[in-house]
Amino acid sequence: MTRSALLVLADGRFPAGGHAHSGGAEAAVKAGRLKDAADLAAFCRGRLHTTGLTSAALAAAAALGADPFELDAAADARTPSPALRAASRRLGRQLMRAARATWPSPELDRLATAFPRGAHQPAVLGTAARAAGLGPEDAAHCVAYETVSGPATAAVRLLGLDPFQATAVLARLAPAMDEIAAHAAERAAAALGDGAAGGLDALPAASAPLLDLTAEQHAAWPVRLFAS
Repeated sequence: MTRSALLVLADGRFPAGGHAHSGGAEAAVKAGRLKDAADLAAFCRGRLHTTGLTSAALAAAAALGADPFELDAAADARTPSPALRAASRRLGRQLMRAARATWPSPELDRLATAFPRGAHQPAVLGTAARAAGLGPEDAAHCVAYETVSGPATAAVRLLGLDPFQATAVLARLAPAMDEIAAHAAERAAAALGDGAAGGLDALPAASAPLLDLTAEQHAAWPVRLFAS
């Protein structure tokens, strides 16, 4: 395993399309629920412990070699918002392009062939991590970090928030990110282990209904800065 590969995959400059998405922050700003650094910290923490945990476990399962069709169904079942399902597949398609160019792999090729319109982003990320020689907890760490770094970056643009404050929010969330990544990897390993009961159905399914609702509203806006 190479830690440098983890840094490349988690780098916000990796051309995976995440910069165009706010993780629900744009809708939260418009609704007045996200106004400053304290609100950002609360927003990110809530997102991390709900959709972050769910996506991190899916990515960890992909890194462990879970069946891609079962994983896709599991991701669909855990993403009730059509707008968020579409965003996840768009991000997965863009990440696939970047990952195949960076870490050519038969597994990535098979996943791209199986889902020509885009697999869910966590499935692609976990498969990319596997191709890069990384493990399930590494994949989960990438998801956990992206879960909070996306809204933090968006808040700088949407609110004119001091970038130092936004970065401080991320730094203070580091222990929680570590905890979520470890828990997600453990749950994925348990779901896929020998004699496991439930299979992928046993993966976390934590949700954030308000994010689902506002994602649908956001998708209907005629003018918006971010795709989601």
